[in-house]
Amino acid sequence: MPLVAIVGRPNVGKSTFFNRLTEARTSIVHDEPGVTRDRIYGHVEWGGRVFSIVDTGGFVSNSADRFEAAIREQVHLAIEEADMILFVNDVTTGVTDLDQEMADVLRKSDRPVLVIGNKADNDERRWDAHALYELGFEHVYALSSINGMGTGDLLDAVVELLPEEEPVEENSNTRIAIIGRPNVGKSSLTNALLGTERSIVTEISGTTRDSIDSTMKYHGRELVLVDTAGLRKRARVKENVEFYAYLRTERAIESCDVAVLLLDATEPLESQDIKVLSQAEKMKKGLVIAINKWDLIEKETNSVKEYEERIAERLKTLEYIPVITISAHTKQRVHKLLDKVLHVEAERNKRISTSELNDFLAVVTERHAPPLYRNQRVKIKYVTQVRTAPPVFNFFSNYAKGIAESYQRYLEKQLRIWFGFEGVPIKMVFKQK
Repeated sequence: MPLVAIVGRPNVGKSTFFNRLTEARTSIVHDEPGVTRDRIYGHVEWGGRVFSIVDTGGFVSNSADRFEAAIREQVHLAIEEADMILFVNDVTTGVTDLDQEMADVLRKSDRPVLVIGNKADNDERRWDAHALYELGFEHVYALSSINGMGTGDLLDAVVELLPEEEPVEENSNTRIAIIGRPNVGKSSLTNALLGTERSIVTEISGTTRDSIDSTMKYHGRELVLVDTAGLRKRARVKENVEFYAYLRTERAIESCDVAVLLLDATEPLESQDIKVLSQAEKMKKGLVIAINKWDLIEKETNSVKEYEERIAERLKTLEYIPVITISAHTKQRVHKLLDKVLHVEAERNKRISTSELNDFLAVVTERHAPPLYRNQRVKIKYVTQVRTAPPVFNFFSNYAKGIAESYQRYLEKQLRIWFGFEGVPIKMVFKQK
């Protein structure tokens, strides 16, 4: 998927612009420059095209001596990563020295650059946007991120300049993204599976900056391992490089079939682990949890069971994800991990016949009928699976809106009891019939 990067000095409205394009309110908007936001990566659909967009703002140092250097680094990295740059400026302040410096760097790149004159909320400010042509770019778009004025014309231009879509080649390769916090052993696991020092392994956390694809054969199957850059807690993302490492991890999840969340057996499950797991679930990827460094744990009778129970307690709604203990250092059970990954991939591609599904539906609804909706009896008349990878089920009911979330969870739990789908997020759609 093409990637479009939003760049610009602080306080020109990059967050508001990002929110406008993604039709979300996922970036924190504040008048103070350099505010760090919780979510800076999204998708935009326009004119039949879908592309990824990233807001680069907020990941610069606030100290005076490093401020401009950090912004320059940010621009260089955006050029390296993105297919197109949206260079956001503030029409109310005009062109600053920092804007000119960023423009000098962008002009030397081979990426398309569209200049945005933001905060053009009225006709007078729209005329002020003409001053931005002195930055030396052909295309300048005056718009208002607050009210959306001018964003349609900009998106038309973006879609026209995006690289041509490449046809997706059908292949049987299973893509496995190994994800997790720094220093949990992702590179060591990749090396153990490949039997080669493909990734640099050190004791310094965050050594791997890039996502590295490696192909291996296993029981006649061709697998692609993606050893992603380590994730850091948001408060620790101080370098622009770390910011892009996080971005690459998200894109690796986006492109994989099964995501393996690697945990350190010597450390507790952290909120960052749960966030990235939830992100993979939201993208409907196959999921496996691997607990690494199990060789460092003093074994007791119920060690594995107790660890799994602690994880289940934290994850709650993700209890369908299988957990396996491994040691990348000693290679203990690393191939069992691959077996589990392939099992999850097969579950993700599994299709259940409509007759089997409706036999299931008759039993589970008779055992526990849906609650009343506006004093009316709710009936689910039939169910069918409409796709695989990920599995999607359409339930047809006389009152589709009346099926409460608690009953939906009941149906999902029963689906898993009857048909499996271990490690696979299920999507259920309720339609009026």
